[in-house]
This record gives sequence, C-alpha cells and structure tokens, in this order.
Amino acid sequence: MREQRTTGRPAGKWFAATLAAVVNLAFIAFLIFSVTWQNRKIEPVSVELYAPPAKLEPTAQPEPPKPQPEPPKAQPEPPEPQPEPPKPAPKAAPPAPTKAEIELKAKQEQAEREKKDKERKEAEKREADKREAERKKQEEKRLAEVHERQAKEEAALRAQAERERVAAAQVAAAAQARAIDEYIRRIQAKIKGSVVLPPDIAGNPEAIFDVVQLPTGEIIDVKLTKSSGVRAYDEAVQRAIIKASPLPRPDSPDLFRRNLTLKFRPLD
Repeated sequence: MREQRTTGRPAGKWFAATLAAVVNLAFIAFLIFSVTWQNRKIEPVSVELYAPPAKLEPTAQPEPPKPQPEPPKAQPEPPEPQPEPPKPAPKAAPPAPTKAEIELKAKQEQAEREKKDKERKEAEKREADKREAERKKQEEKRLAEVHERQAKEEAALRAQAERERVAAAQVAAAAQARAIDEYIRRIQAKIKGSVVLPPDIAGNPEAIFDVVQLPTGEIIDVKLTKSSGVRAYDEAVQRAIIKASPLPRPDSPDLFRRNLTLKFRPLD
C-alpha cells in the first residue's frame, strides 16, 4: 500500500503542470484574438431577416476587450534658469548744497515768481484795456446813434418849421397883399372923386401914374408913366391926384408905401 501512494504523486504533478500550461496557452491565444479583433477593419454586412423557425438559445458573447493603458507622456524638460540681471550700482548720494547755492536757487525762484507775476499783471492790464476800449467803442457808437437820431429829429423840426414859416409868410403876404390892395383902392377912390371926365371920351383907356408921398400922405411928386391916349383925361387925373393930397393912410404902418403905382380908367 505504501508503494502505490508513492507512485501516484508524480502523476498528479504532471497533470497539474499540463493543465497550467493549457490555461496559459488559452489566455495567450485569447489576448492575441482580442488584439486582432480590435485592429480588424469593420466591413458592412447585409442581413436578411426571416422569421425564426424556432427559439434559439442565446450564445455567450465574448467579453469586450479591456482598453489598453496609454503610454505615459514624455514630461517636458524644465527650462534652464535665466541668469539674474546685474543689479545697478548704488548711486552715490549727492553732496549737500552749499549756502551760496541755496541763496542762488532762492533768488532764481524769486525772480521766476516776479517774472510770472509781472506777466500776469501785464496780461490783466491788456485785458482791462481791451474791455475799456470795447466799452468806449460801444459808448461812442451809442452816442453816434443818439446824435444821428437827434440830428434827424432836428432836421425834421427845422423842415417843419420852415414849411410852417413859408406857409405863414404866404398867408401873411396874401393878407398884406389884400390889405395893400385895399389901401390902394381907398387912395384911388379918393382921387377918382376929384376927376372931371372930358366929354366924348371913347372906350375905357388906362392911364398909369407914379406917385411919391410922405408918411403923412402928402404928395410930393406925380409922374405919368403910361398915357391913356386921351390927353384931356390924363391931365384931369393928374389934377385930381394933386387935389387929393394928403392921401389916406394905411391901417398899419407896415403897409405904407412911399412910391405908389396908380392905375385909372374912366369906366372903372
């Protein structure tokens, strides 16, 4: 019995080794099949459908291949460190200004301030002069307009006064002419009252005499300037003029006329 157990152990070992080899070969074949199946180009397949004659048992589908892990990406090399820029050399501190430099700088700043102040005052003066000139110009323009308006009004008033004066003079002249005519008619009427008409005088001839008189109406000269053509009638009128002295005086002294031109007709 011990000999049989001893001879059975080597046979079991060979069986296990053979089984392990078969399993490994099957796994390797499966891997090869999976890789080949993933890389195979899929071709179109036409399928005709028919009614199944009988219910078929589902067949076991192969497990989908597991995704292969991607190879690790190459990491980029780190950039080389840039050299630091050289630091500027520290500047030397400027020397402290001397008292003379401080005074000079103060004088320059004072001169600059005075210059700016002077320029500002000059600009303000120019602006003020400009405004004053503009104001004077506007004032002169206004005064010129006022004077022009006054001149036009005065001219219109003078023209109106002249028209009124002329009208008044015309009225006065007309009134004076009427008064003088009335004064002459009064003189002629007095003289005619003393005229003795000659017999058989023909027509209505006219005789004109120039008479010179004094302010009192006394006649100092009588002159025939136009004969009526009838000597007897001319002489009769001349005797009547001398007889009528003194002549009637006018109502107003300004109507007196030293020289008179008197006209006579026998039928008037």
